[in-house]
Amino acid sequence: MSKDLTVGKPSAVLWKFCLPLFGSVLFQQFYNLADSFVAGKFGDENALAAVGNGYEITLILIAFAFGCNIGGSVVAAKYFGAKEYGNVKTAVYSTLTASVVLCAFLMIGSFFSSRFLLRLIHTPEEIFSDSLLYLQIYLYGLPFVFLYNVSSGIFAGLGDSRTPFLFLACSSVANVGADIGFAFWVPNVVCAVAWATFLCQGVSCILSVTVLVAKLRKIPATGKTQFFSWRILKEIALIALPSILQQSFISVGNIVIQSIVNTFGPSVIAGYSAAIKLNNLVVTSLTTLGNGVSNFTAQNLGAEKPERVKQGFGAGIKLVWLLCAPLVVLYASAGKFLVGLFIDAPSETALQTGKMFLLTVSPFYFLVAAKLVADGVLRGAGKMVKFMIATFTDLILRIVLAELLATPFGAGGIWFAWPIGWAVATVLSLFFYRTICKKQNK
Repeated sequence: MSKDLTVGKPSAVLWKFCLPLFGSVLFQQFYNLADSFVAGKFGDENALAAVGNGYEITLILIAFAFGCNIGGSVVAAKYFGAKEYGNVKTAVYSTLTASVVLCAFLMIGSFFSSRFLLRLIHTPEEIFSDSLLYLQIYLYGLPFVFLYNVSSGIFAGLGDSRTPFLFLACSSVANVGADIGFAFWVPNVVCAVAWATFLCQGVSCILSVTVLVAKLRKIPATGKTQFFSWRILKEIALIALPSILQQSFISVGNIVIQSIVNTFGPSVIAGYSAAIKLNNLVVTSLTTLGNGVSNFTAQNLGAEKPERVKQGFGAGIKLVWLLCAPLVVLYASAGKFLVGLFIDAPSETALQTGKMFLLTVSPFYFLVAAKLVADGVLRGAGKMVKFMIATFTDLILRIVLAELLATPFGAGGIWFAWPIGWAVATVLSLFFYRTICKKQNK
């Protein structure tokens, strides 16, 4: 059901809206966690390393889907808050159309460049063929990834965070079963988990798009709805393109870091692959909560209620810090055990690699959480230049420091690039948020 985020106590409204988003992203991460878990348990360290290695390249493609999600979501939320329901429908249809076209170009380009990209990041020869296999099967399901992300973003823009959560919860649980089942039947475990993910992503995509179209038909709108609008597409692009650039550069940065990690051999790659999946579970969850703040901000600015935005920011900070606390304790105290869950008969090098990564970065989740909530306000308010400055600062610092620290300190030195980059970027994001608040007060 659509929800008006412009009425009611801001903290209660935001928490009720964001918690299903948090649940959704947890289940979405289970797709990749399940792939890594089954690859490590039913295969070996090389299978886990291959899945993790291929996954880093897929993050570039996910960045484009994420940008379409945010662009369509924020614009739809703005018009929904202003009760311009005809423009809401046009924004949705324009986003879906543009996403399909963009996805087609990305699929073609990625098929031709996949070998080059894997060579570019120094993929070891012993995991190259499996990394390529995982990547190419993933590309077959890219339309599912795009359309699901766009539809779930539109649901959120309309204030409905519950529907996509239910779809994703069911398909994620099914993916775990499919991964295990395919691993028994398909000789190559990397191939098995890739096709299982393809199947379950397809189911969640078809369900979410079908329900979204049905929901749009029930929303009243005066006059004939315009199926596509260049004007509204431009509004979407102004939000989507910076978000795509942000996520793409982050993904490119992760690939550069992956290429540095790859020079330390398969055992280090396997430990890093397990740990980075656990780290991404937290950061992606916090990012999704920041997206919820973006929808809240966009609806309230569309309804000309800017005073609620500051209250929503405070509520968002409390929410993300409450969620960070148990995860920081878990990762810092049980990192070696968690990494071991992903690998059958792991080497001590793999376990120590994953443990040290989690021990180094997890205490700083509170910092990056505050940054992502502030970024949510910046995106919802359309302040994309400020948003990109803070994000690119984090990325550039991480890449440079990873390269510099790897030589004197080995693989362990790479992990310190995360907290340093997060700390500087958090200061910038909070500063930009404060400038917005001062302008609203004036």
